[in-house]
Amino acid sequence: MTFDGWQDEALEFYERLEADNSKAFWTEHREVYERAVREPMAELLERLEPEFGPGKIFRPNRDVRFSADKAPYKTHIGGYLAAGGYIQLSADGLACGNGMYQLASDQLERYRAAVAEDVTGAELERVIAEVHRAGPVVSGRDPLKTAPRGYPKDHPRIELLRNKGLVAWQEWEPADWLGTPAAYRRITAFLRASRPLKDWLDDHVGPSALPPR
Repeated sequence: MTFDGWQDEALEFYERLEADNSKAFWTEHREVYERAVREPMAELLERLEPEFGPGKIFRPNRDVRFSADKAPYKTHIGGYLAAGGYIQLSADGLACGNGMYQLASDQLERYRAAVAEDVTGAELERVIAEVHRAGPVVSGRDPLKTAPRGYPKDHPRIELLRNKGLVAWQEWEPADWLGTPAAYRRITAFLRASRPLKDWLDDHVGPSALPPR
């Protein structure tokens, strides 16, 4: 399977969707989405599968049941890899993420215990520094304003302890290389650089045992 990036037509599709996020526009331009947007993502995920596991493309429809914004379609396409890694294309360009975006309560308990412990906490700090040196930025998600219950406010890793998720992220603005095989090289470079963070989370946090909400 080959993957030669996304052509300008894919970005133009999302620029136009942002201006007219309607069922009428989507129906009229569905062929462009399938050919210029979704098909390259499917090719990319298939090519990545031997190293990063099978992938999934998220649905283009938004869940508007509990949202004040009733726009029916996402203004980006997202793909997820089983071994870890998220890839997104929009009019703003390409973005990649890896880690654990939102920890369930049992995962959060294990995460905080591992961060607080001297050996595993110091290991996470080294992993984050390693990922930063390679280019991706590691940031916490939905942090508490103060220390979590049971942990001192002056803990040396208090900033990490406050997080409810931890992800590596990298973005690229639209450029000519996005429509070439260089896009594949940048994506794989990100996934490899961010893998130590996902490995640490898998080892010390693991999957949730709680039923999905």
